[in-house]
Amino acid sequence: MVGVCNQCGLPEDLCVCESIAREQSKITIKIEKRKFGKKYTIVSGITKDSNVEEMCKKLKNKFACGGTAKTGEIALQGDHKSRIKAALVDLGFPEETIEIR
Repeated sequence: MVGVCNQCGLPEDLCVCESIAREQSKITIKIEKRKFGKKYTIVSGITKDSNVEEMCKKLKNKFACGGTAKTGEIALQGDHKSRIKAALVDLGFPEETIEIR
């Protein structure tokens, strides 16, 4: 038996909550220097409806780096500013909502 989504009321197979959340989010990408001068790529502004842990796992595999996902924010080890926008578009985020600082 297929479950029903609590938010939209559709069956889980047809649920559109995650895609709507991706379209409404305003994502900012920035580079931070942390301990010992290491650079981290910070992706923030992802809504809670999106599966942040799953997205972090896919980005870490794509860029072959370490990272973590905390409270709607993804931190990737290294400077990935030049490639991260294309990767987020591949994950389903609209290009207009992604801002690189």
